[in-house]
Amino acid sequence: MSGALKMATDSQAYLEGDKVKETKSLIAELCRHFYNQGWVGGTGGSITIKVHDESIPKAQQLIVMSPSGVQKERMVEEDMYVMSSDGSILTAPVAKPPPHKFPKCSDCAPLFMKAYEMRNAGAVIHSHGMESCLVTMLNPLAKEFRITHMEMIKGIQGHGYYDELVVPIIENTAYERELTESLTEAIKAYPKATAVLVRNHGIYVWGDSWISAKTQAECYHYLFDAAIKLHQLGLDWTTPAHGPIHNPNGPFVGIQNAKISAKAGTLASNGSSIEPSRRCIILDIEGTTTPITFVTDVLFPYARDNVGRHLDATYGSAETQQDIKLLRAQVQQDLENGVAGAVHIPSEDAGKMEVLAALVANVEAMIKADRKIIALKELQGHIWQTGFENNELEGLVFDDVPQALEKWTSLGFKVYIYSSGSRLAQRLLFGHTKHGDLRNYLCGFFDTTVGNKRETKSYQEITASLGVDNPSEILFLTDVYQEATAAKAAGLEVIISVRPGNGPLPDNHGFRTIRSFSEI
Repeated sequence: MSGALKMATDSQAYLEGDKVKETKSLIAELCRHFYNQGWVGGTGGSITIKVHDESIPKAQQLIVMSPSGVQKERMVEEDMYVMSSDGSILTAPVAKPPPHKFPKCSDCAPLFMKAYEMRNAGAVIHSHGMESCLVTMLNPLAKEFRITHMEMIKGIQGHGYYDELVVPIIENTAYERELTESLTEAIKAYPKATAVLVRNHGIYVWGDSWISAKTQAECYHYLFDAAIKLHQLGLDWTTPAHGPIHNPNGPFVGIQNAKISAKAGTLASNGSSIEPSRRCIILDIEGTTTPITFVTDVLFPYARDNVGRHLDATYGSAETQQDIKLLRAQVQQDLENGVAGAVHIPSEDAGKMEVLAALVANVEAMIKADRKIIALKELQGHIWQTGFENNELEGLVFDDVPQALEKWTSLGFKVYIYSSGSRLAQRLLFGHTKHGDLRNYLCGFFDTTVGNKRETKSYQEITASLGVDNPSEILFLTDVYQEATAAKAAGLEVIISVRPGNGPLPDNHGFRTIRSFSEI
């Protein structure tokens, strides 16, 4: 923090000003609300909020934090601590006469500071809600909580209904401050997460504002409660269909038992060895679930023919401006590298039509070269979205795909998509087919933001995201030999899809091949 800014925020006038008072009052109000929700009973739980001031960068804003060991529903403004952006206490509450305890800053302070430092949070909530405690006990060995296809997932930052929500679980300790290291590691390991569960304890939730943190905390507790109730009904909250749990002891135990049986050499009734169950199936799209010609002869031409119309109609939207920003950066890189077809994109000063003409020329060249780059894939996804919404496009999959998806899901397998197309484009394709909405069978979607499909580290990243104990628990289906090789090197089981129109495979490639999903 600059000297002048630090002096301004540390001044007595600022500390006693309206912005700080409003934040203190807000925390007291929220704690009363959270008490009624059962989140901060028995003096447990806590909340901290940054003092919102547009004249001060967020990372340098003051922090207001509730005290420890007090009746949260009875707190008032004078009970709050005010801290600098680095966690130093600037003002503390005055001690109250017995039976009140001597004031003490929240034991959660070191953990709160990690969310501020590592996620640029605007507020952090620590809840002892019963749901957040019990959900970590459903499987004592689980290091993550997972749920998909629930409406309230949409309330979690960066997630939609069809996404799989993953919340890391860390082990509890005798003292709150001792959780700091494991919480830090969880935040590092799960960059998309906005919460961390503490087993037999509760949850930490953060957001870029108090509204975001509160909204997400409410959604998390709802989802935990839903998982507990589904578990009581014998239903699996981790799969799209939420069908019956195949083992009465939980959705994980059957898999663990299968592993043990396999290692012990147990024989099935027909005399064959029992193999560990695969937990996840990852599907490529082009040449695997969908004819290559659908992409090359339908989707690509539609994007090429409509790019100008789309950019012109949506030019002023934040979404399109972000697409243009990505394209500018990609084209600049292409020009520096001498990529064929790259055309300089003039600045906005040249006028909209000049900019659009250059953008269209570059996009057409990228499509013609079938480039697997994020800038192109994001724009194509937005163009296709218009086509699907206007019923100008319909997703196409091989006839054996819907039945296989239904069968795998009913057997408890989690099915994911990994394609060079954007996640939006993937959801559109499977959401608008003649067979209906197939997204109900899919747990999640991966695109090249996790890495190139021909690189082993991409599959290692996906394996970490799926939370399996061993990469061999994942089956990957693709039509591309180089992708199969990369996935195999990461430890995944691989089958190559041989469909009409697919390219030839090398001789002696060494992979099992199928012509239909019914063969699996």
